[in-house]
Amino acid sequence: MLEGAFSLLEAVERAGEAGLTRLAADSGLPKATAHRLLSQLVELGAVERCRDRYRMGSRIFRLGRRWQPHPALLGAARAPVRHFADTTGATVGLCVLREGRTMVVAGVGGQAGEVAPQRPGAMYPWSTAAGKVLVAGARPGLPLGPLPSTWARTAAAIRDKGIAFDHEEIVPGVFCAAVPLFGADEAVVASVCAVTASAGQLTRLAEPLAQAGQSISTGLRGR
Repeated sequence: MLEGAFSLLEAVERAGEAGLTRLAADSGLPKATAHRLLSQLVELGAVERCRDRYRMGSRIFRLGRRWQPHPALLGAARAPVRHFADTTGATVGLCVLREGRTMVVAGVGGQAGEVAPQRPGAMYPWSTAAGKVLVAGARPGLPLGPLPSTWARTAAAIRDKGIAFDHEEIVPGVFCAAVPLFGADEAVVASVCAVTASAGQLTRLAEPLAQAGQSISTGLRGR
């Protein structure tokens, strides 16, 4: 039952708002089962019903806001990320790897905010700059599928330089740099990325981004 309920919640999240027929098909559940589970989710506040359509409920929003990949991440990152965004004008995102993709945990809008929004919960391929940093610092066995033949060399360079780049590899006209964030055990717990619409800005952003990353990591180690 729980698996079916979560399948429905994921279908609602993908659709934004949809009717029973579509949600049943998207979740792979029989229509009667989907209707029963949706009714229970509505009663719990996890889903809202508007006429004959369903959308995410406020209870999921409230519970989800408390999640973070490290208990001190958002607190440690708040001031450095805001300072970096204010002084550079770049769009900034805090990211983790989930389900083989790059997931945004928190973000600040900037120059590229419309074409590459860093909204909490936004998902991108793992091969973003933020994802490359995370994969390069992770243990083997991540659920990513076959990696490029050149990845071992690329990952070694990322670890050596402490930064990864994305030159329009994911979104046309969008350029990105990212650095890792380290916890108390020196494990990579997240990454912070700077997104811009200008390739020429990446070099200028690299040093202040690294400084922001170091400040966040210091905060994580201290907490």
